[in-house]
This record gives sequence, C-alpha cells and structure tokens, in this order.
Amino acid sequence: MLKINEHYQALPGNYLFAEIARRTAEYGAANPEKELIKLGIGDVTLPLSPAVIAAMHSAVDEMADAATFMGYGPYEGYAFLREAIVRHDYAPVGAAIAADEIFVSDGAKSDCGNIGDIISADSTVAVCDPVYPVYVDANAMSGRAGDWDGRRWTNIVYLPCNEANGFMPELPVRVPDLIYLCFPNNPTGAAATREQLKIWVDYANRNASVILYDSAYRAYITEPGIPRSIYEIDGAEECAIEFCSFSKTAGFTGTRCGYTVIPKALRRGGESLNDMWMRRQSTKFNGVSYIVQRGAEAVFTEQGLRETRALIAYYMNNARVIRDGLKAAGLTVYGGINAPYVWIKTPGGLPSWDFFDKLLRTANVVTTPGAGFGPEGEGFIRLTGFGDAERTGEAVSRVAGVL
Repeated sequence: MLKINEHYQALPGNYLFAEIARRTAEYGAANPEKELIKLGIGDVTLPLSPAVIAAMHSAVDEMADAATFMGYGPYEGYAFLREAIVRHDYAPVGAAIAADEIFVSDGAKSDCGNIGDIISADSTVAVCDPVYPVYVDANAMSGRAGDWDGRRWTNIVYLPCNEANGFMPELPVRVPDLIYLCFPNNPTGAAATREQLKIWVDYANRNASVILYDSAYRAYITEPGIPRSIYEIDGAEECAIEFCSFSKTAGFTGTRCGYTVIPKALRRGGESLNDMWMRRQSTKFNGVSYIVQRGAEAVFTEQGLRETRALIAYYMNNARVIRDGLKAAGLTVYGGINAPYVWIKTPGGLPSWDFFDKLLRTANVVTTPGAGFGPEGEGFIRLTGFGDAERTGEAVSRVAGVL
C-alpha cells in the first residue's frame, strides 16, 4: 500500500496566503456588494514594461520559424541572460560572480524550497522570526523541522527579529547548518548593513554553515551604503547561496523568472554545491522558456532599466503613502523605505488575525497577519505597496477611518 509523506500531516493549517485567500473569498461571497482592496499578498499590479513585451513578442516570432525555433534550452539558463545578470547585477557592485555560477529558474520561491534537495535531511535550519513561510514549510515537508508544538517547530532555530533588536537577527547559541536570511526583509522591510552581514558571513565560515540569502527585493533599496548582494561581503562566496527574482523587480509574478547563484568556491563535505545543484536541475527541471528568458534579458537594456526604475518608484511611492498615512493615524509603522512592505503594529495589542478580520469586515481592506510569519509576527500586520496607487490611497483612508 502506498505510504504518504507523513511530514505533510504535521503541517499546521493552510499555507498563509492560501488561508488569506480563503477568508477573503468567503467574506466576498457573503458580501458581494463590498468593494475589497487587496494589500495582503505581494502581487504586482502594473503590466510588464514595453521593452519586455517587445522582446517577448520578438521571441514568439522566432518560435514560429523553423530556422529560429528553440526547443529545450540549457538547464542552467541561456548564456545571454546569465551574462546580462553578471554585467548588470554583480559587476557594478564589485561581486566576482561568473555566468556559470548562475542558474535561471521559474522564481526565487521555487529555489528557496527546492534547495533542500541537495542538503542532508538531518541538517539543522535557522530562520529569522518573522519569516517568509516557504523557508519553514519546505523544510517541514522534508522532515527537517521536527515536531509542531502549537507555536514553533522543535528542530528549527528561530532568530527573533523584533522592535527590541531593530528587526535584525542575532547569532544563535545552537549552530545551524543552514541559515535563511532575507534582506531587504519580507515581511518587516528591514535592510541589513555591510557590517551586519559581515557578522553572519564570518559566523557561517567559522562554523561551516551555509547562508541561504533571499535578495528578491534588492532593487527597492533607497538608502546609500546598503548592500544589494551578499557577495559584496568578503568571504560570502565560500558560504552563501543567493536567490534573486524578476517578479518584484520587473513585474514577472505571472511570467515566472528568477535565478539562483551558487559560487564554485562553495563546497561542503568535499563536494561542490554548484555541481550538485546542476545535477538536481538537470534531473528535475527543464528550464525557463526561451520567450520568458528573452523578456528577462530585456530588463537589462537601457530602455528596460529605465522602465523598471519607473515601476519600482511607483510601488515605493505606494509604500510611502501607506507608511505616512497610517503613522499619521496613530499606528506604529516600520519598513517602506528599502522595501515595498510596511510592517504595522496592531493597536492595543490586538492579535494579528483579529485585526486582519476587523480590517476585512469594517474597512474592506485585505492585509497579511503577522502571526502567519512566525511567533514574533504576532501583534503586527503587513501591507504591500504593490497595489494600484489610487486604491492604495483609498485603503489608507479606510483603515484610518476605522481607527
């Protein structure tokens, strides 16, 4: 008889954003006359830029001609895209990353979860708390998380990020094998300095740990001196894997394209993690479509960069509207400066899901409850700047009115 993966049975409830969607749909069906404004799930709303669209149209035309038709592509991605990434994302910040250390994927979320395929099942995992749920749930599915005690997984090393420490994790007493870091951070919006990242790089190298660095929001950094890549830090190429995405940088949430960087200098147990990931990808992944990769390449053209900066400015202005408006309404607000997310303390210590339900029912605004990101997220909600500008302003007015 077939035996299922018993670790799935230990997962508590729905995936966070699936639960938000369920509650929202349920309320919407019962109140069809209500106009909901969704600032919960971090999905973009602006269309792909003209440069990207033109490149993808051209690629479609190539696919219609036998002379230029493209079948299976390289497992690691086409050289034209990987080389463009090196020129525009790494060379300008002084990071010595080569094209053969880059693997194009269908998004950072997939690789953040799939990276566990090349890691021993008994590895110890550390995560910031609050944290993007994929880091925890993917390891729970693989059996690394231990048991769920009602609030935490017993084998996960939680790194509290709260008001007291400025939402920056501190080095743990128990040494983990894997350390997930995300900066600029989802959900808190905090950004790490070079000095703060150097502490983690030195720690990982000292203990033979591996940092899994999610830099999906690197393009939203506005303050000078904040690193956009972990590889700007000396020694990171020997201890860090970096996940990047076009989803929020260039609006590819529905198009799906990202990339993962695994330096050849990164070795554990005598093995190259770059070689192991290539083996994994060539077995389980057939690559991102040629059409999508041509669109991603266009992001790095002069026109594409100009249009992408405009997209980012639009969303960051939304984040400013949320931050300033709710701060003026009397709420304690964080983030929204180097990230498109605004992290808001619930009034009067109201539990996160209770405040989520209150705003859904009284303001008809969908948010994300902080408790869904981990124990330290309780007492907070997250709002996203990825909505329509006019509706974002309306949402702020509605929430302020409820308060």
